[in-house]
Amino acid sequence: MCPTGSVLHSATTGKPNLRSAFDVLDVDRDGKISTNDLRTSYGGFLGNSEDDVIGTMMTVADSNKDGYVEFEEFQKVLDNSRRVNVMEDVFKVMDKDGDGQVGAEDLKSYLNFAGLQADDDDVKAMIKLGRGDNDENGGVTYEGFLKILSL
Repeated sequence: MCPTGSVLHSATTGKPNLRSAFDVLDVDRDGKISTNDLRTSYGGFLGNSEDDVIGTMMTVADSNKDGYVEFEEFQKVLDNSRRVNVMEDVFKVMDKDGDGQVGAEDLKSYLNFAGLQADDDDVKAMIKLGRGDNDENGGVTYEGFLKILSL
């Protein structure tokens, strides 16, 4: 469990809790991911190619072609080989200044945006865990970010 109380891995299987990731992308909380949810989640991060990238995501994941990605479809797409790419994308979105590290403000901002309330102490604890030292002032690299998620 994260310091925020969110469980990112199943206690019984040790696998990532995909429901949490799905819920972050399901911005309007209607139980399915739409193109509008993805546009809101990525918040312009994808630049001029945003419509193409989101269209591709939807084409890959929407197996029943109803225009939405339900949890079961989401789960199917995120096999082990694709999880890494998804996590890299999440890290890049969180790394607003593109310096290769996610700092405390980046992490707190994204957690709050995702609906996971985190206070300064929670964020500091996550940063310490991701850095592997007692310095809570620096950011975490992608590898450190994965350490945080491995809880």
